[in-house]
Amino acid sequence: MSFTESAQDMRDELVQLRHSLHTTPEIGLQLPRTQEKVLAALDGLPLEIKTGTSLSSVTAVLRGGKAGPAVLLRGDMDALPVTEKNALPYQSQSPGQMHACGHDLHTAMLAGAAHLLSARREELAGDVIFMFQPGEEGYEGAKHMIGEGVLDAAGARPVAAYGMHVVSSMLPPGLFASRPGPIMAAADTFLVTVKGRGGHGSSPHRALDPIAAGCEMVTALQTMVTRTFDVFDPVVVTVGSFHGGTADNVIPDEASFEATVRTFSKENRVLVKRRLVELVQGIAAAHGLQVEASFGMGYPVTVNDQGEAEFVGRTAEELFGPGRFFVSPQPVMGSEDFSYVLEAVPGAFTFLGACPPDRDPATAPYNHSPEAIFDDAVLPDGAALYASLAFSRLS
Repeated sequence: MSFTESAQDMRDELVQLRHSLHTTPEIGLQLPRTQEKVLAALDGLPLEIKTGTSLSSVTAVLRGGKAGPAVLLRGDMDALPVTEKNALPYQSQSPGQMHACGHDLHTAMLAGAAHLLSARREELAGDVIFMFQPGEEGYEGAKHMIGEGVLDAAGARPVAAYGMHVVSSMLPPGLFASRPGPIMAAADTFLVTVKGRGGHGSSPHRALDPIAAGCEMVTALQTMVTRTFDVFDPVVVTVGSFHGGTADNVIPDEASFEATVRTFSKENRVLVKRRLVELVQGIAAAHGLQVEASFGMGYPVTVNDQGEAEFVGRTAEELFGPGRFFVSPQPVMGSEDFSYVLEAVPGAFTFLGACPPDRDPATAPYNHSPEAIFDDAVLPDGAALYASLAFSRLS
């Protein structure tokens, strides 16, 4: 049987695992219930399994029946601090926590791939590392697992690594999408505190107003981006938090804001950091105020190897037929810690449309929404592609 046929035969088990994970979401690096369910799903397979020390990861190695190199497949397992608004039979039972980004599907698909490849172990010309990762949502789980040796779990660095991510909108259900080169942005945080001198709201000339200067900085950031950076190497700066003051008639001593900064090249990542600091310092000086500005460096750019991205496209169309793979014309402004893996190993990251058929992908709630819903029907296809990528790459 083909991987697609075998995966369809496993559909009920994949759905059951995904629903179980969705019911009990966990956040961050410590996911004990999730780890327990993954270990149960892998029980009985011919795998060398190791759990993490600083995080509740699962690394499983399948030794092929023939000698050869190793390939890594990754699925992230953590949820988000989101309260689910969907009235599903398997909705989250953990208040304030939800699998709003589809990582429960990734975990189930990767477990399915472990079963599919184990069934054809004797034909496998090399080893497969299954990377079940906690802490993708801002906790650098991939970096932790790399530090604990996931890339060397088979004894030698993998020759290729593949990751996948479902989306609840944008793509039609069942459509795979990827591209060579940058596919997701670097994500850093810009933190600013404007320090002035408080006073009465009726007499702003007797104070040094940090709110007015802070507001000027926020709008000036956008102008700076459009006048400094090439639109074909995009930079996005979005202020998502602004705090200052306690009452309408009180000018505070301080105001602060935070921004996310997205870039696709190392050059722009360095330049935007310098230009942002210079900008807020200049505005503060013009108003006679002080400013503290700092950067929190987040995930780097996720960059697909050209050959591996093309290999993913060929493999998807061989499995599912023409029209099931789409070469994305531009990258996505979101970020991914699979970027750490792709900095060390050539590979590719791929999206899979999981919008329910009764919703319009153009208007459906996107990942991270409390109303995001992912279609279980894509689970067998995701598992089959994971397995086929490893099997074919080693062949």
